[in-house]
Amino acid sequence: MVLLFYEVIVGTSKNPYSEELRGIAELILAVAGESVTVMKRNAPERALKLKRHEEWEIYLEFLKVMFNLTDRLSILFLPIKEQPQFMDSLEDAVSLQLKNVLEPAFGSGADQTEIMLTVGAAVAESRQAYERYRFLVTESNPTKDEMLKDFGRRVAEAMGIAGNAQVSSAATLCANAVIPAIKAILAGDAPPTTAEAASPSIVAAAQAALPEPQGPTGTEIKLVSVMSTITGEEVETRWGLHPRFRQDLPSDDAQQLTKLMNRVAKILGERYASVAFSDEWTSWHKAGHA
Repeated sequence: MVLLFYEVIVGTSKNPYSEELRGIAELILAVAGESVTVMKRNAPERALKLKRHEEWEIYLEFLKVMFNLTDRLSILFLPIKEQPQFMDSLEDAVSLQLKNVLEPAFGSGADQTEIMLTVGAAVAESRQAYERYRFLVTESNPTKDEMLKDFGRRVAEAMGIAGNAQVSSAATLCANAVIPAIKAILAGDAPPTTAEAASPSIVAAAQAALPEPQGPTGTEIKLVSVMSTITGEEVETRWGLHPRFRQDLPSDDAQQLTKLMNRVAKILGERYASVAFSDEWTSWHKAGHA
């Protein structure tokens, strides 16, 4: 397994388009991650119930559409004979970048072969879903709009809220917003900022074009609260949940959240105690909470 992945790394580094490949791979993964966050903001009630595997499916949907968009754009900038190899190398570059992204969470023992197979499957599914649409990606036309609308529908379905217009529109705008960035990298005139740094602004631009969600959102309701109080020389730290939030949580998620919040309360309580009893922050005692 190690030798196989080593060959991928070496092959990519010797590629004449190695800089473009790395830049696009970083951009694709960063935008996919930011876009998942945007989808959750546009469906806050559903976001509270999403499982990890469901978020992963949404993430992969963005990978699929961006592979397709890159394929269409690369044809305009690369020699015809080199374009297929470029896309094969991009698949390898994304696999490598994804391994680097996942490694902090899963450790160096993450299954590299499984990552490569996952990316390969995403590319194959991307071709099946989107190659039938014929249009020039740099121009606005009904066929392009139809494909992006189809993509938005797929994202909403992956979130378990098929037909949700707000989520579909947000997904469409995020995918459309990444086209100029990919084009810039292929043209060799990418901005000096890294792809990871640029991705939040790309997605933010798409988010800004959306209407404000109707009704309360997760940012307007206090779902979790933590408070520390002082009695004499003792510090007590407590945390609590919004009653409706607690009621909606499945038992497994509630247990996981309880374990996490106990750790958070311990860390915050110790930190509060360390500053509350210092000479510099004596005035905090009068406040009685943090």
